[in-house]
Amino acid sequence: MTCNPRHRMRPAPRLELPADESLGRSRAFLEVMRTRRTVREFSDRPVPFELVRNAVATAATAPSGANLQPWRFVVVSDPERKRRLRAAAEQEEQAFYGSRASAEWLAALEPLGTDWRKPFLETAPYVIVVFEVHKGPHSPRPYYAKESVGIAVGLLLASLHQAGLATLTHTPSPMRWLNELLDRPAEERAFIVVPVGYAAEGATVPDIDRKRLDQVLVLSGET
Repeated sequence: MTCNPRHRMRPAPRLELPADESLGRSRAFLEVMRTRRTVREFSDRPVPFELVRNAVATAATAPSGANLQPWRFVVVSDPERKRRLRAAAEQEEQAFYGSRASAEWLAALEPLGTDWRKPFLETAPYVIVVFEVHKGPHSPRPYYAKESVGIAVGLLLASLHQAGLATLTHTPSPMRWLNELLDRPAEERAFIVVPVGYAAEGATVPDIDRKRLDQVLVLSGET
């Protein structure tokens, strides 16, 4: 087949494994990921930065529209900046729980026991703020930006969990204030906030279940 001459081609990576090894790796990964839960109680125990660095590097392997890689991972560890981040997020969350959220939405959240208080933004050793990068002075127009960044965030969470770290996905709305707080240019738009650290001693999570596989897996046609 022909291709754009600007793109040099190289052989595709060969990833085939013996069947038993392939199945073993698949099962082991599934068992680890089954233990992943959103944690809201963090220890302030230090985390080796290389674990965060490796997770971001893993996230950056995600596929993206036209390979434009429209993401930026801003890692916050400075205590004062985390304090300011928490204060601003809680202000938005008070408005959300007080008036913005519908009764239906609040009812869906009620079993999880969440409210406007977000101490994890200050306690966790690291907070990763993931931005979508849009067209600007130094960046082209992205394609499928949200889809691309969403895939990258999935890889980020999986890598952090594999390293034994706790995470939480936080999406205060609106999030434009994060640009000013983190000195980011206008073409970057906050996508999600991810506190990272070790779970606190005695931390608990809601006793909830995931949907059964037969509720989410559909076999279409013959297999």
